[in-house]
Amino acid sequence: MLGIGNLVMTDDGIGVRVVQLIAERYRFPEHVTVLDGGTLGLDLLPRIEDAQRLLIIDAVETGAPPGTLVRLSGEEIPLALETKISPHQMGLKDLLTVASLLGYAPRETVLWGVQPESIEMALRLSAPVEAQLEPLAGMVLEELAAWGVEPENSSSSSVVSPALE
Repeated sequence: MLGIGNLVMTDDGIGVRVVQLIAERYRFPEHVTVLDGGTLGLDLLPRIEDAQRLLIIDAVETGAPPGTLVRLSGEEIPLALETKISPHQMGLKDLLTVASLLGYAPRETVLWGVQPESIEMALRLSAPVEAQLEPLAGMVLEELAAWGVEPENSSSSSVVSPALE
């Protein structure tokens, strides 16, 4: 599970916030990595090269009303990133492209996202996106359950932040 985004750009940080929320509440089996990818782009390649499945959470420009949730998979993902909302999305598109070219592309990739209202410099999510934080976390957990991943409740964090390693 890979949360992408910039926490100081309002709604752009939704992916990281969802991963942090899930990591605070649950412990995952050893074969599941919960990763705060921030804005690292291609630096994440070593972290995903052995992944069979990749679940990405991010803000996604869909043209829908702010707060609208979206699920994309496979070839839909690069197309959605054509309209980038922040600089890190070019890094995400590059990451997925390079992984594919090198033969590291996961067997299955799913992107859960939310239409942002704002990507201005601020630490808080906009109201429509903040209202989707819990529902989006729930959708991510349902996706993982469909993949056979059942986390245990936990109060300790298990998020990996490669920027801090």
